[in-house]
Amino acid sequence: MKQQFLRAVLPSMLAFLFSGIYAIVDGFFVGQNVGDNGLAAINIAYPLVALLQAAGTGIGMGGAIRISMAIGRGEEQEQQDYFRTTLFLLGGASVLLTVLLLTCSSWLLKLFGAEGVILDYARDYLFVIGIGSVFQIFGTGMVPLIRNYDGAFYAMIAMVAGFCTNVVLDWLFVSVLPWGIGGAALATVLGQIVTLSCCVFFLLRMDLWRHIKGGKASSRRMGVILTVGISPFGLTLSPNFILLIVNRAAASFGGARAVACFAVVSYAVCVVQLLLQGIGDGCQPLLSRYYGMGERKTVLSMRKLAYFFSFFTGILCTFLLFWFRRGIPILFGASSQAILDVAEALPIFLPGLLFVSFLRITISYFYAVGYNRLAYLLIYGEPASLLLLTLILPRFLGVTGIWICVPLAQCLIAVLGGILLRETKHHFIQQEA
Repeated sequence: MKQQFLRAVLPSMLAFLFSGIYAIVDGFFVGQNVGDNGLAAINIAYPLVALLQAAGTGIGMGGAIRISMAIGRGEEQEQQDYFRTTLFLLGGASVLLTVLLLTCSSWLLKLFGAEGVILDYARDYLFVIGIGSVFQIFGTGMVPLIRNYDGAFYAMIAMVAGFCTNVVLDWLFVSVLPWGIGGAALATVLGQIVTLSCCVFFLLRMDLWRHIKGGKASSRRMGVILTVGISPFGLTLSPNFILLIVNRAAASFGGARAVACFAVVSYAVCVVQLLLQGIGDGCQPLLSRYYGMGERKTVLSMRKLAYFFSFFTGILCTFLLFWFRRGIPILFGASSQAILDVAEALPIFLPGLLFVSFLRITISYFYAVGYNRLAYLLIYGEPASLLLLTLILPRFLGVTGIWICVPLAQCLIAVLGGILLRETKHHFIQQEA
C-alpha cells in the first residue's frame, strides 16, 4: 500500500509544487524589473487568474472522481460518458470565463482595491490572461483526468514542462525585452499551452479520445460533475478568497506597504498549501477507486497514511519558511522596508500551515468518497470565518490583527473538520459497497 501511495502522491506533490512556483514566477520577474507596484498589481489580479485554474481543476476533478469510481466498479461505459461530459463542461467554462475577464476585469479590480498605477498594471496583465484563458482552463482540467487514468507521473511532466516554459519566457519577456506586466502574462499563457499539449499527447497515446465518440454530453452527468467539482473548485480558489479578503483589509488599514508585504507572504505560503493539496489530490484517485470497489478499511488506511505524510510535510515547510523569512522577500526584489515587514509578518502565518495539512487531506477524503456537503462546509467555511474575523480584530490590533485572522480561521475550521470526521466514521464503515 505504501508503494502504491507514494507512486500516486509524490508526482502529484511535485506537480503542485511546480504549480505553486508557477504562480510566483510572474511576481518574481515583475518584482525585480517593475518594482513594488507591479508586484502588488499581480497580487491583486491573481484571484481572477486563479478563478480560471479553479474552474478547470473543479470540472476536471469532478469528472475524474466519477471516472475513478467507475473504473473501480468495472463500468466501462460509465467512465466513457463522464470523460466526454467533462470535456464538454471545460469548453463551456472557457467561453464564459473568457467573456467575464475581457468585459468585467476593470470593475472587479477596483472592487478588489486596485487604483492608480496598480490598477493600470493589473488591467494590462488580465487582458492577456483573458485572451488565453481557454488554455488555462483546459490545461488545469486535463491534469486530474490524467492522474485518475494512472498517469500521475505524466501529469507531473506536463506541469514541469509548462513551468519551465513560463520561467524561460518570463526572463525573456520581462527581464530582456521591455514588455513588463503584459510580457509576464504572455509567458503564463504560453506555459499553459505547453502543459495542455503534453496532456493531449497522453490522451492520444492512451487512445482515450475514443471516449468522445458515440454519444452526447449527459445533462445528468453534468450535474453530478458540477456537484462534486464544487469542492475541488473551492479548494483551489480558497487561498485566493483569502488573498482577496486580506488584500482588501490590508489596503484599508496599512495601505500599499501592507499590500506589498502580504504579496510576498502569500506567495511563500501558497507554495506550501499547494504542496499539501498535492498530497490530498494525489491520493484521491486511490481513495475513489477503493471506495468504488467497496474496500472501506483500505480507504481509511490510505487516509491515515496521507495524514502522516501531510503533517510531516507541513512541519518541515513551516521550519524552512521561518528560517528563510528574511531571504524570501529579497527574491522578489522587495524594498528594504518590505523585507523587514515580511520578516515580522510571516511567522504569524506559519502555525496555520499545520491546520492546513490536516484540512487538505480531510477535504480531499470527503469529496473523494462522496461526502460533498461536508467538503463544502470546510472549504467555504474558511474564507467565511476569515471575513468575519477581519471585520473585528484589525479594529483593535491594526495590521497585525489582519495577519492573526488567517491562522485563527484555519484553526477554527480544522476543529470543525475533526468533529465531522468523528461523526462520519461509523457511518462510512457501515455503508454497503
